[in-house]
Amino acid sequence: MKRNATAVWNGTIKEGNGHITTQSSVLKQTQYSFKSRFADGIGTNPEELLAAAHAGCFTMKLSLDLTEAGFKPDTLETQSVITLDNGKITTSELTLNAKVPGIGEKQFQQIAKNAEQTCPISGAFSFEIKLIANLQN
Repeated sequence: MKRNATAVWNGTIKEGNGHITTQSSVLKQTQYSFKSRFADGIGTNPEELLAAAHAGCFTMKLSLDLTEAGFKPDTLETQSVITLDNGKITTSELTLNAKVPGIGEKQFQQIAKNAEQTCPISGAFSFEIKLIANLQN
């Protein structure tokens, strides 16, 4: 499987702007700029897109792992916070809130940790990944 996206940038780093388009067209000429990356400008940014990719990949992998272990998750909600520090991405912190009937805390934590370590996006990252997994009743 191959997926693609295209980024176009016009102008200087601070005054310029660009847009991103994905193969699926979910993002279609979606604006990004210096302000949307480093301040509060309108549009997306690479770190936000990494966070979305990591949260989505991990959550799908966790659903697969839970299903294979015989559990049917009601809800899996994951937030990823990507930290950019001094021009380098240093961390992706995953916070999971899950409702999974019939699973014990220890088994849930083991399955969640395995999903964090084996989802394809986690494997692509060379920076630290942290996981906070909350099992809700």
